[in-house]
Amino acid sequence: QVQLVESGGGSVQAGGSLRLSCAASGYTSSSYYMGWFRQAPGKEREGVAAIDSDGSTSYADSVKGRFTISRDNAKNTLYLQMNSLKPEDTAMYYCAADHPVTAIQALAVPEYDYWGQGTQVTVSS
Repeated sequence: QVQLVESGGGSVQAGGSLRLSCAASGYTSSSYYMGWFRQAPGKEREGVAAIDSDGSTSYADSVKGRFTISRDNAKNTLYLQMNSLKPEDTAMYYCAADHPVTAIQALAVPEYDYWGQGTQVTVSS
């Protein structure tokens, strides 16, 4: 059974940094596409960043240059380093995984069947 558990969320001031982690279990995570998504109150869930098994990455335009996605296959863990945080980054952040995933659709919610419970990120101005 695939399990994804996020951690690392919290409250920070604008300009600050946070590092999210997602511990994966129940499957061979190294072969899976993994991604970070977020959902703000009243808004649809959106893709933030994704990484394939070879380390190729995709980012939403809104986070390019500020967020970095990475994975440690030996630890079955996915990371999201978030720098220069803005109030508009405030949301529940979710980890997702699946295989296969079409690269061009790597930030699309429907591409993923496995989801974590989420971790809250709040950025104050």
